Amino acid sequence: MFTQTPAGFLYYKECESLLLIDQGIALLPISAPVLGRMDTVYPVVLWDEHNAVLVDTGYPGQLSQLRDALESVGVPHDKITRILVTHQDIDHIGNLQAWMEGSQVPIEVASHALEKPYIEGERRLLKFTDEAIASIDRMPESVPEAFRNGLKRLMLHPPKAPVKRVVAGGERLPWCGGLVAIDTPGHTPGHISLYHEPSRTLLAGDALVVLDGRLQGPDPATTLDLEMAHASIARFASFPIERVVCYHGGLFRDNVMERLAQLGSA
Repeated sequence: MFTQTPAGFLYYKECESLLLIDQGIALLPISAPVLGRMDTVYPVVLWDEHNAVLVDTGYPGQLSQLRDALESVGVPHDKITRILVTHQDIDHIGNLQAWMEGSQVPIEVASHALEKPYIEGERRLLKFTDEAIASIDRMPESVPEAFRNGLKRLMLHPPKAPVKRVVAGGERLPWCGGLVAIDTPGHTPGHISLYHEPSRTLLAGDALVVLDGRLQGPDPATTLDLEMAHASIARFASFPIERVVCYHGGLFRDNVMERLAQLGSA
């Protein structure tokens, strides 16, 4: 599956996994029980002869799942040199700190400037409001006390890591054939999506979701500014997109530009 290059970097040569989107880009589905149901999220790994880049990191406590998913598509976890974070939510930064602490190689974490202080722990995550934290104490008595205490502790002290690179909308990142950052605020103020030029794949983060196999706009229940989030969809129109990966729902590739136009004009 791997071949040693003259430069010493193990690169992906062949993969039979259905998680492969195109050469050098793959889905990493990882699941966790959330409020009584299983929730699957879709980080993405991109790689070439020089770089292996992880986009988002899953819920806290999923580090081993994440590493196993990387191995399943042929990318050793110790080849990751960069982690791009689309935004601050806990299911996106959940394993960031653990990854950094366990890595034997330097990791460059990148995000939008507006998300940086939250990812670095200087500010409380926007969705971890006083009301959200207080609601833990109102959970039914059937919810174990240990779970409630753990959840409150997580909300007060979420994972954090230093952001070494600030990414702005329109910036082209020269990794893995080229990634273009797209400002897509609304879900959070500094949410970004990413366009992978070689595969014509949009990594939408939470700007879009796939629900029952259909591409949909942002989730109203988890989006801070729904009007702004819907307006952000129009920014995808200038890219020749053949596939969309949503963090919630995974891969969509059915008449993508037509569906994006519908969502952007809604």
